[in-house]
Amino acid sequence: MKKRLFFLTVTIFGPILLTAQVSKETILRKLDGTSEKYGEIAMEIWNLAEMGYQEEKSSALLQKTLADEGFTVKSGVAGIPTAFVAEYGSGLPIIAVLGEFDALPGLSQQATPEKKSAGGVAGHACGHHLFGTASSAAAIAVKDWMKANKRTGTIRFYGCPAEEGGGAKVFMAREGLFKDVDVALHWHPSSQNAASAAAALANISAKFRFYGVSAHAAGAPHMGRSSLDGVEAMNMMVNMMREHIPQEARIHYVITDGGKAPNVVPDYAEVYYYARHNRRDVLRGIFDRIVKAGEGAALGTGTKMEYELVNGVHELLPNLTLQKLVHKNLSAIGGIQYTEEEKTFGTKIAQSLGQEQLNEKVAMEVQPYRETARAYGSTDVGDVSFVVPTVGFGTATWVPGTPAHSWQAVAAGGTTIGKKGMMVAAKTLTATAIDLFNDQSLIKEAKVEFTERRGTDFVYEPLIGDRPPALDYRK
Repeated sequence: MKKRLFFLTVTIFGPILLTAQVSKETILRKLDGTSEKYGEIAMEIWNLAEMGYQEEKSSALLQKTLADEGFTVKSGVAGIPTAFVAEYGSGLPIIAVLGEFDALPGLSQQATPEKKSAGGVAGHACGHHLFGTASSAAAIAVKDWMKANKRTGTIRFYGCPAEEGGGAKVFMAREGLFKDVDVALHWHPSSQNAASAAAALANISAKFRFYGVSAHAAGAPHMGRSSLDGVEAMNMMVNMMREHIPQEARIHYVITDGGKAPNVVPDYAEVYYYARHNRRDVLRGIFDRIVKAGEGAALGTGTKMEYELVNGVHELLPNLTLQKLVHKNLSAIGGIQYTEEEKTFGTKIAQSLGQEQLNEKVAMEVQPYRETARAYGSTDVGDVSFVVPTVGFGTATWVPGTPAHSWQAVAAGGTTIGKKGMMVAAKTLTATAIDLFNDQSLIKEAKVEFTERRGTDFVYEPLIGDRPPALDYRK
């Protein structure tokens, strides 16, 4: 009886399987079966926790993952050793998927609901180990769909290092690596599932270095000129300047070198500044005033000042045509369900954040669609969005209420909570790319909106000018 049933199955369904189109739904179901594989890749990158432009092993792992699946890989693009482009197929349309994989300094953390260092120098507090892995999974899934259906076109993965302050995508955009792309897709780890129109602040960062004269701080202070005085004077003037800048602006800094011993007048000191605003033209003026404060501080303290522009990114240009499509797909896929073990973990994380209880419903649902947003953070995706129609979204890879750049984000990103949210992202990227291949009128519509928002006479000019990538900015 079993043999006869098997024969009938092959006889009836065999020819259909050989000739029928492989659907989007079939590819998404296949992705479900790869969660363990991609979870292991994500965890390897999580354990490596390599900082910006130092992601040699993380980048190599993703390159191998894609190459093993038939992608052609070009590494070391745009003068960045850890940046790469991997593609499959040929011809139009060209759909790009962005992936990141850098960690943040000083946030080493175990996958526990208590603050407990993993003994490293950095941690994935923004979930980029999930970001790069999910995007790779999506690119491979789209490749599988293209291959099964013998579809023309190109799926292209961009391996983007150093998003956290290094701005690799800016240099990649300046190099013209996105000039032939029709649509760029990206996502980001989050504490909720949302695909509304996003916003981001333009950002300019720089390191200000002061040079003074060393002397014994007690025996001959009159012979010294303190570089630290220069830094502190600059910081004081910038802090007074805050009262006289647009309220949407943000300025923050850290003193990265303030001297070595109290009884030695420091002859070298450094302060690292970020300045942000939702309009890059306004930001340029704010940054120029910060530079003037540094010059004045040097004059007043008898020191010399020089600065190095480290990074500069555009604000984010929304595309509602694409955003509605992504929201539709994310809503169809839905959020994640917590197991009892995950609920216990999540409750402890929630309590560490001052919450009375875990709001797991947020992880299960998709937030309502909105067409406007207020900008808070910054991303080098902004530059990509000004050279090609770009769209993104977020999924609940962290416990609801968790802020990015926290030890709680690192912890959740190392658990099954992070992996589940990652696969929601992979499926949403995959579904959206397939929809764009299937209905290329959406691409045309997105390009019309892109041109209208950007302006017909727009010329892309990176805020970093012609400087090379700051490959040592984390050293």
